[in-house]
Amino acid sequence: MSECLYTKDLFRYYGNKKIGLFKSFFIPIELRFIKAFRMAQYYRNKKFCKILYWFWELRKRQLSLKTHIQIPTVATIGPGLYIGHFGRVILNSKVVLGKNVTINTGVTIGQTNRGKKKGVPIVGDNVWIGTNAVVVGNICIGDDVLIAPNSYVTDDVPSHSIVKGNPAVVIHREDATKGYIEHVV
Repeated sequence: MSECLYTKDLFRYYGNKKIGLFKSFFIPIELRFIKAFRMAQYYRNKKFCKILYWFWELRKRQLSLKTHIQIPTVATIGPGLYIGHFGRVILNSKVVLGKNVTINTGVTIGQTNRGKKKGVPIVGDNVWIGTNAVVVGNICIGDDVLIAPNSYVTDDVPSHSIVKGNPAVVIHREDATKGYIEHVV
């Protein structure tokens, strides 16, 4: 299952291009982190594979120290995850991401601990999240949403929208992520 998810993540990076043995040594470090994340997720609930779980979990933690990407193994993330560059990316353990989500450097998807929006976001399919964006609270981000860099999102966002600013302003636009999300799975 996770190997299948990883191949879809790999497709987001390279499309249909075949990766030869030589190129496989030069896979971006953020993609190596994603592989360790997917494999740790896969072996986590396998009764007779705990040693493989711990191998991949330790590998993920080692890569986390290098990349500053923090995604807990229990997070629910659909196929086609793309992390644009290594650098600080923090996701809450209860976060739910759909398929074909692109996350750029400095993104935080987290929890609000009080008020009406107490909880963690649910992010839909084909969502592009720009550099240093913060998405927090018990909110829903629809499908085909572009969250502009440096945005602070604390309210629901309907599908086919662009979100920008602090506080976030929502602008309806069909094909909001056209040209931003490539190699859709």
